[in-house]
Amino acid sequence: MSSNRQGPLLLAAILGLAALPLAALPLAADPPDDLELVQVVGSTPNPVGVRHAGDGSGRLFIIDLVGRIRVYDGVNPPTMFLDIVGPVQGGGELGLLGLAFHPDYENNGFFYVNYTESTTPPNDCPNNADCNWNTVIARYSVSAGDPDVADPSSAVRLLTINQDYSNHNGGNILFGPDGYLYIGMGDGGSGGDPQNRAQSMDTLLGKMLRIDVDIDGVGDPPDCDSAGNYQVPADNPFTETAGACDEIWANGLRNPWRWSFDRYAGDMYIGDVGQNTWEEVSFEAWASEGGMNFGWRCYEGNNPFNTNGCGAPSQYDFPIIEYDQRIGVRQAVTGGYVYRGPTIGGLQGRYVYADYNSGEIWIAVPDGLGNWTSTLWEDGTLRISSFGEDENGELYVIDLGGDSIYRFNSDSSIFGDGFETMDTSIWPDVVP
Repeated sequence: MSSNRQGPLLLAAILGLAALPLAALPLAADPPDDLELVQVVGSTPNPVGVRHAGDGSGRLFIIDLVGRIRVYDGVNPPTMFLDIVGPVQGGGELGLLGLAFHPDYENNGFFYVNYTESTTPPNDCPNNADCNWNTVIARYSVSAGDPDVADPSSAVRLLTINQDYSNHNGGNILFGPDGYLYIGMGDGGSGGDPQNRAQSMDTLLGKMLRIDVDIDGVGDPPDCDSAGNYQVPADNPFTETAGACDEIWANGLRNPWRWSFDRYAGDMYIGDVGQNTWEEVSFEAWASEGGMNFGWRCYEGNNPFNTNGCGAPSQYDFPIIEYDQRIGVRQAVTGGYVYRGPTIGGLQGRYVYADYNSGEIWIAVPDGLGNWTSTLWEDGTLRISSFGEDENGELYVIDLGGDSIYRFNSDSSIFGDGFETMDTSIWPDVVP
């Protein structure tokens, strides 16, 4: 698959317009006063993510931390799509952590999962102590006879990444608008990144990875993995850097648990869980050619953490958003999405994110100059493990504590942004 990071984006496809930078997209008015969360699925065990297949079916796929994926058609209770509890090692920050559907899923039936496995017999590491772990990226296929059931025997392992500790696994995987698979990897665990892996370029830990899963394409062979069921895009930023893993797209991440692409602008927003003091959201513009260094372990957010051997501050890409922890209250950022759905005009163009521990939800808005202002919208009680989008771009909240899925809703704002009527007169900066 050829690189297309400068190619047309979804906004152009929907509106028939030239691709536009984020600054050209108008920002809606304030969020509506009646903005609320409406429960759409209850009693779904251990939910840590929601995805859609992009196949026009409108279905939601719910990730169960222990190793199951359920499919929800919007009417009937969720049913089992895939059960891989066997190979998945769960508990704490371990488990089935990510799901991504191939951009051509409607035709090839391929989807990809991110899970953890133990390489040590369970009896040899009680309570997850003294174990050795792998992050596994594997491909599965939908069954031939039923679109609501996957084939558990179809597994093809693409990538295996070893780590010493059971925490900081990252977990999120998404296909970018360029068709490549992006993989967010934590620093390998423990605390303070004791091996400095986020800044070490000879390991995949503490990185954002970018690989080509269509291995019949033209690209480089795998570099820092032995499975070999993928290729390295030729324009990855470190392919010519001696000693660096070719799969690396960016480095300096601690634990990028949840992150997303803006479905219109293509920009990446990374919720990176902090150490003891600061939580952060980092940003990469779609026009970037990769190679960003988000700072960890030299910096936690905008603040020095362990600068031994680190470079000048100008060498790092600092977050667009940070907030201070309050131990026992705020403790772990859950990265969200820029809302691009068709029904809530007042939320259009705003970035929504949360803290897992406190249940707080913020709505952030850019000023067009690279600065962001966050407003606390909900000081709630949900344990928000993730956000998700459906095929239309409507935004969902996943409550791990309550085993429930919620959707953002506003009765007063339906069609207020002109999407449904194609009224582009309210978008003065959009030029056909």
